[in-house]
Amino acid sequence: QVHLVESGGGLVQAGGSLRLSCAASGRAFSSYAMVSWFRQVSGKGREFVASIRGGGGSPAVAESAKGRFAISRDNAMNLVYLQMNSLKPEDTAVYYCAAATKLGFPYDDWGQGTQVTVSS
Repeated sequence: QVHLVESGGGLVQAGGSLRLSCAASGRAFSSYAMVSWFRQVSGKGREFVASIRGGGGSPAVAESAKGRFAISRDNAMNLVYLQMNSLKPEDTAVYYCAAATKLGFPYDDWGQGTQVTVSS
């Protein structure tokens, strides 16, 4: 059974940085077609943040996060990171890691989420 576990969330002042980590047990991230970060504010829908393909290629970052957030992967440690810089209060959300075995199909595995709160 695969488990994804996010960590690294917390409270930070606007302009600060956080690095989120997603750890997978039971499967290597390199075997997934796609690993992504999403975020969700209570009462709103889940929003795409960034993704990285299992086969390599340029990562994708949402327009709202471009120039501030970066996604990366450490295959040796089986971790996926989301580096978040220049954080804004509107980045406050629960951040989720998700992994898909096939491109264009629903994500197969999700983490439980980690709260990020950015104070003004």
